[in-house]
Amino acid sequence: MAATIVGDSCMRFNVSSKSEFFSNQHSTYSSNNLRRKNFFVPATSPSVSSQWPILSKTRISSSISYPSIQSSVEENAKKPLKDFLHISDFNKATITKILEQAIDVKALLKSGDGTFLPFKGKSMAMIFTKPSMRTRVSFETGFFLLGGHAVYLGPDDIQMGKREETRDVARVLSGYNDIIMARVFAHQDILDLAKYGTVPVINGLTDYNHPCQIMADALTIIEHVGRFEGTKVVYIGDGNNIVHSWLLMASIIPIHFVCACPRGFEPDNATVQKARDAGISKIEIVNDPKEAVKGADVVYSDVWASMGQKEEASYRMERFQGFQIDEALMDLAGPKAFFMHCLPAERGVEVTDNVIEAPNSIVFPQAENRMHAQNAIMLHLFGM
Repeated sequence: MAATIVGDSCMRFNVSSKSEFFSNQHSTYSSNNLRRKNFFVPATSPSVSSQWPILSKTRISSSISYPSIQSSVEENAKKPLKDFLHISDFNKATITKILEQAIDVKALLKSGDGTFLPFKGKSMAMIFTKPSMRTRVSFETGFFLLGGHAVYLGPDDIQMGKREETRDVARVLSGYNDIIMARVFAHQDILDLAKYGTVPVINGLTDYNHPCQIMADALTIIEHVGRFEGTKVVYIGDGNNIVHSWLLMASIIPIHFVCACPRGFEPDNATVQKARDAGISKIEIVNDPKEAVKGADVVYSDVWASMGQKEEASYRMERFQGFQIDEALMDLAGPKAFFMHCLPAERGVEVTDNVIEAPNSIVFPQAENRMHAQNAIMLHLFGM
């Protein structure tokens, strides 16, 4: 099942039976075999931007600079984008189309139908300078289930910028594979892979952003909240790559995004400004989690010290006191609020065990949706 766009309205997911996805005559996937229902329903107000003026009473500061993310949009304005590097490289219609396709293909896989093999005969190189269970398993399994073969390249197999220049890695792997996914530390590495690679490159995570995660998050919100556009997403914690990706999403789809973080741990100022300049979402960067969560559709968390920051763990533990998501904070959010976490979680640190295990916690469906969202991203990049 998928959906269609109806004006500037909101995403809506409706569960349907297998028969609605397949015709009696054909078991293979085809857009003609899927009964489309409205993915977007009219918003409660005519315009998110008119209801939510862009404002924040909190000063934003950041000493971190990141490579420009404007060029890929400008350079490819007249042709389809080869790569998936930042959500903001795409327009609302394209992101919506990918999410619709994620719903379709997820339903196919859940049905047990094994005849849709669009990646048959294709190979994917997976570069991991930054290890991850979820990223590896979701990409490798998803690619396999759709007929493809994935090759894992860990830190011992490939050392971009040390043993071999990134531009050489990009060219060599492009000769062997149909697509490249990379999970790296430096954002410049993913930009260079895309620049020199001749096949599609997917950003599996960098220190700057994590676009595949946010696509999975959007899919999960559609399924559980019933819409995406116009939702209030409140992130509690460090202004990290997850926050940057949410801000980039807010620059193309109207939402109310709040980041509640300790002073000095705000997200990149240029990325905050990009989201505000788009003029379609309400963006708030605040320091009070209790005020932030009120009326939230989703309360979101991540670890306080990411990989590469573990030497700061004790300092961060001290600075992040009061930012743990516990049952009392979820009560302030309201009975309809869902809890999300990109995982891995440090239970008892940024979130309590009771919150993760609560009925309104959707962290494990969220983790599963990494595979389904990424399958749809790859289908889009292959032009399928």
